[in-house]
Amino acid sequence: MMDNAQISKASLNDIIFEGRNKAYGAYVLRRLYQRHVTRALIIATSIFLLLISFPLISAYLKARQPKEEKKNLQENVLMDAPPLDDTKPPPPPPPPEAPPPPPPKLSTVKFTPPVVKKDEEVKKQEVPDQEELKEKTVATVTVQGNTNAPDLTELASGEGDKVVEAVVENKVYTYVEQMPELPGGGGNAAIVAAIQKASKYPPLALRNQVEGRIFVSFTVNAQGEVSDVKVVKGLGSGLDEETIRAVKTLPRFNPGKQNGRAVSVSFTVPITFKIQ
Repeated sequence: MMDNAQISKASLNDIIFEGRNKAYGAYVLRRLYQRHVTRALIIATSIFLLLISFPLISAYLKARQPKEEKKNLQENVLMDAPPLDDTKPPPPPPPPEAPPPPPPKLSTVKFTPPVVKKDEEVKKQEVPDQEELKEKTVATVTVQGNTNAPDLTELASGEGDKVVEAVVENKVYTYVEQMPELPGGGGNAAIVAAIQKASKYPPLALRNQVEGRIFVSFTVNAQGEVSDVKVVKGLGSGLDEETIRAVKTLPRFNPGKQNGRAVSVSFTVPITFKIQ
């Protein structure tokens, strides 16, 4: 047991752990607690002061850096023109400007005032009778009629087409006034749709996964029949032959016409094959 003198000098830890095992960790921790708190307070204060002083130090260092002097822009001074060389002849004067065109003359009609005359001074002109003018031809020169013109009676009788047919060439056209059409109409879109509908995918092309577009040409004659079918650009694998077969199955066309006459017309259409 500690006496009164020892108790007055002893710390709180000595009094609490009197008669106990001081080698236990709690005694050591309590004895070193104040030292640890003081050390932690010093470290925290130092870090806090460093964080506060860092912007001040950065601003101070930035202020100490030498400033770049701004170069003043010099004002451009115009130089005097070089002296003229008297030995060289002066340049020729510019050509004179062309005079403006004269104003257009306004066409005027001179007004002739009427003159009053007596009846005896006026020359009388006899007006010819209508019966005398029936067989007269009014003209300043002799006019000869066109004796080679077709007889209009042929047009009335339905034979006038022979004249039109004579100027139509017997050839295969690519474009005419009235293009051939399928019985239902629709133009080229209907022709392509009919060929696509009649086509069947060949097994060889399906196995090889062949897809693409084929360009096929054919001729529609004056009777509306399809002829001269051939592939312009093909894909092979049986697709070319199938396209030709589908074109030959097309129905009879309404033939194309040029100047009212049925003629032969050539077509080239694209047919697309795609595996669905």
